[in-house]
Parts: sequence; C-alpha cells; structure tokens
Amino acid sequence: MPEIYAAHPDYGFSRDFKGYGEKGLQGLKWPGDAKIAVSFVINYEEGGERSVLNGDGVDEPNLREAPGAMRINERNYNGESEYEYGSRVGFWRLFKLFNDHKMKFTLYAVALAVEQQPEVAVRCVEEGHDVASHAYRWVDHHDWSIEKEKEYIRKGITSLKNLTGYAPKGWYYGRPSPQSRSLIPQVYEEMGEELVWVSDTYADEVPYWIDLPMERNKPNPKGCLMLPYSYDCNDFKFHTANSGFRDSTAFFTHLKNAFDILYEDGQAGQPKTMTIGLHCRIIGRPGRFKALRDFVEYIEKKEGVWVATRTEIAQSFREQFPYKKGQLA
Repeated sequence: MPEIYAAHPDYGFSRDFKGYGEKGLQGLKWPGDAKIAVSFVINYEEGGERSVLNGDGVDEPNLREAPGAMRINERNYNGESEYEYGSRVGFWRLFKLFNDHKMKFTLYAVALAVEQQPEVAVRCVEEGHDVASHAYRWVDHHDWSIEKEKEYIRKGITSLKNLTGYAPKGWYYGRPSPQSRSLIPQVYEEMGEELVWVSDTYADEVPYWIDLPMERNKPNPKGCLMLPYSYDCNDFKFHTANSGFRDSTAFFTHLKNAFDILYEDGQAGQPKTMTIGLHCRIIGRPGRFKALRDFVEYIEKKEGVWVATRTEIAQSFREQFPYKKGQLA
C-alpha cells in the first residue's frame, strides 16, 4: 500500500469490483414509475481555467478547438476567446433549449467562473436548475497539500452559497487528488453544510453508497452517496484524438443508443440513470448543438422518462435506500 494511505488511513478506499452483482439493484423506482432518469449536466468552467491572469503562469490547453503547447507567462488571446464563447453564447443557447422543453439540468459550476458572470448562477436558481460545485478552480488538484485543498473546498462552497443562496448539494471535481473523496465530506461537515452526492466516479449506472474511512469510529456515520458521471456520453470527446466524435451525427447516435439500452433496462424492471456531460464552449457551437437538440426532442416523445437534476435523483435514491454502514454497494 502506498505510504500516504498507511500514514493517513482516512484517505484510502477499498476497491469494489462486485457492485450490485448479477441481479443488479432490486427495488429501485424513479418518481412516476419512470423507466429511466436522465441527467443533463452543463460544465461551466469559463473563467476558472488556467490563465496567466489567474496567476498560473500558463494558459489552458485542454478542451479547446485548436489545442497547442502551453505558453509560459504569456496570454493566449485565441485560447481565452474560445472559453469566452462558452459564457457569451454557448451557455445561453443551452439554457434556452432546456427551458423551452421544461427540462431541469445540473450546472457543474466552477466557482471562480460564475464569479465572472454571476447572472448564470442567478438565472439557474430562478428557473429551478441545480447548481452543484465543480470546485473553486478548474485545475489539477493531485499535487496539492491537504490544507490547501481544504481551503479551496471551503472557498468553493462559500462562493456558490453567496451567489445562489445555498451551499451546493453535490460536487464533481473532474481533476481530483487522491485525498479529495475524503476531504469534500469532511469540509462540508466542518462547515455545517449538507452534502447530498459526489460524482467523481464512473463505476455504475445507478447511485451507490460508500463508507468514509474517517467515520469508522463514529457511532452515527453518514457515508457518502456516489452518483456516477459519464465520460462516454460527453461532448468533451469532440476534442479527443482518435477516440472521440468526428461529427454531431456520431454524438447523437451514441446518445440515442445509450438511451435506448438503458430505457430497455427500465422496461425490464431495472431503472437506470443516464448522464449527459456538456460544455458550453463545445456543444454550444451550432454545428454540434443540433445533435443535442435532436436528442432532447427524441427522448421528449418517450413515455416514462424522468429528466431530473442530480440532487433530485440522489434524494430519490436516498429515500429508498438509506445508508447502512458496511453495506455492499
């Protein structure tokens, strides 16, 4: 076992290869006996990415139309403008789509990003969408000290609470450290805030509980509910070489195929969750946006589809399957 987990047992988690096993989770029912719960997630990162202006010494090379070598201590106005497109145009195109179809989404909000454009958070609250935390900055956390990471978790919670009126109920890093899974619930508890779900996992198609090592000696542990995210049904793959989507038709086909299989599972008595990951500066471009709009219109015609926020999905699951210490998935 790596030394850090031996020295700090609160940060080490056992791996679970079994999950719900051959029969799957028994007894799960989504509201209205829906056959599938669909979660649309908008990653709002514009303004929270690496930037010379933010003191990072480099520009952000990831998830751009034209990636290149990072520029050291030099602003990249072209790269910056790609991100600005997401906040200026892309977000509002997505926002209008989901409002027009009366579908609620979850905003993975990088706190520093929405600080640059508070109207995004305000309008999400007004329309009943869920604002979750995507950390304070959209940067790598793997080499941060424990105290620095805790400080930034606190900053992320406080910032979004000031903007929305509530502490984010859910959290997704995307770029976590090995300690993040323990530190997030720890900071929430220290601040007296409620953490309903965490999504830095890709291990299942329905939520599942994990035990928290830091609670092993507590009389009333709370555990942590993991609500799996998705890398395959995610528009970031437009920007990945060799394994990504070449055009919007491929994206729509992949989403439709995934939905159809999960919908069949629900018809067979095994309701699942489908997560679609979106980025304002990627799917917000008109050539790609049509694929998303076509998918929204496709599932809108199906019976028994529950389009919900991630907090709604997590709360429904928690009501049906409360945490029990030491339980298998």
